Amino acid sequence: MQPEDKEVDGGLLPDSKEAIPGGQAEGSKWQRPRFSRKSLMKCCLVKWIIASTTQQGPDSSDSDLELSMVRHQPEGLEQLQARTQFTRKELQSLYRGFKNECPSGLVDEETFKTIYSQFFPQGDVTMYAHFLFNAFDMDRSGSIRFEDFVLGLSVLLRGSVTEKLRWAFNLYDINKDGYITKEEMMAIMTSIYNMMGRYTFPSVRDDSPFEHVEKFFQKMDRNRDGVVTIDEFIETCQKDENIMSSMQLFENVI
Repeated sequence: MQPEDKEVDGGLLPDSKEAIPGGQAEGSKWQRPRFSRKSLMKCCLVKWIIASTTQQGPDSSDSDLELSMVRHQPEGLEQLQARTQFTRKELQSLYRGFKNECPSGLVDEETFKTIYSQFFPQGDVTMYAHFLFNAFDMDRSGSIRFEDFVLGLSVLLRGSVTEKLRWAFNLYDINKDGYITKEEMMAIMTSIYNMMGRYTFPSVRDDSPFEHVEKFFQKMDRNRDGVVTIDEFIETCQKDENIMSSMQLFENVI
């Protein structure tokens, strides 16, 4: 397994049509993802805001992340560059798209649902968009600031293995009590399969989410107390390549 503080850049997964939920391809091993602009663009949230930037064209007046008519004033460019692993130019592009799509400077849950309905038009995105929004909305304010947005993307796209796993734990910990229950994990996995599972190749069986969760819990709940702590979650994932491969399913729909 990789050292926990080693960065894992890039597109975390193959395209969704190649995803194999619940495990890995026969005869293959989980490999360290490599970063490229193409793999960066696999992220739905990045595609959404970059597309808006492309449509609007570059605007040098945004170079210092300044807006005069918004409800939320974002941090300065230098502060965000120091807190993330994005370059100055990447932050500028991300911000232009964010501002064009969300002139108020804030994203609400309905916006997340709109984004994901565009990328998964044949699935039911409602619950997954809700869970993902809550994972980004760390202060439970009901809206996401640009800072929250890029901090989350920085972890998901360029964070270390441990950072990614902590983010994943937060997603699965729906009520944010510091534990993952089997019901919470089932809710997340079902929401993912409802959104994209039946349209993957090979096709996903109806009982796949249940089997996936049962397999996870059997390995993760080490003391058999019915819940998974963050330490159990991280330790088990880092030691099990099959789980690391399976964990990538949710990342494929970020």
